[in-house]
Amino acid sequence: MRFQTDLVPARLIRRYKRFLADCTLEDGREVVAHCANPGSMMGLAEPGTKIWLEPNDDPKKKLKYGWRLVDHENGHFTGVDTSLPNKAVRTALEAREIAALAEYTTVKPEVKYGTNSRVDFLLSATDLPDAYVEVKSVTLCREAKLAEFPDSVTARGAKHMGDLAEVARAGHRAVLLYLVQRTDCTHVTLAADIDPTYAAAHEAATQAGVETLCIGTHITPQGVTIAEPLVLGRPAR
Repeated sequence: MRFQTDLVPARLIRRYKRFLADCTLEDGREVVAHCANPGSMMGLAEPGTKIWLEPNDDPKKKLKYGWRLVDHENGHFTGVDTSLPNKAVRTALEAREIAALAEYTTVKPEVKYGTNSRVDFLLSATDLPDAYVEVKSVTLCREAKLAEFPDSVTARGAKHMGDLAEVARAGHRAVLLYLVQRTDCTHVTLAADIDPTYAAAHEAATQAGVETLCIGTHITPQGVTIAEPLVLGRPAR
């Protein structure tokens, strides 16, 4: 998935009110960018961090820049826009590029299920059980090569685990897809110290038959695309 307009580099001054970020462009101008990420963004919002912004000329938008990437300045990037994973996953599902789900021929986004919930994608195909796919954006990394979810307490995420468990018990296929928006990780685990309730809900859902997929991304200032599967668990030491 390519960005709609060319990104421009900047330096982060500060992130505040969760969805706002003051930034300095290369020409010295200070601008306010929209930050489409409700999480803590632990380790990603330090002042002085090199970031990439997407400019827009949409008269309906109050802010003319959106914060899209963190540039770790070592060849690696992290995507901070939590709306982007669903777009990238939808493109990959429709192109049948995710091997574990490639047999499904119909992709429906945002389908009601469970208790007042909407699943990110409902997949269907002849002679296959429907697959309910919930996508989570993963950006936290506190240990080399290890991505963690969540980066803050997520009651909504725990609720999704319960809904997926019910789907699995009903005989459908229930899939939790962790899309790691970092290019420096090979493994994925749960941040149980940050949200033990979510970790417990994930374990219960797994016991009920919910599958977990971990997938990496290719990230550049031009766009974000699905990459190879990652390993669920910690790297060997």
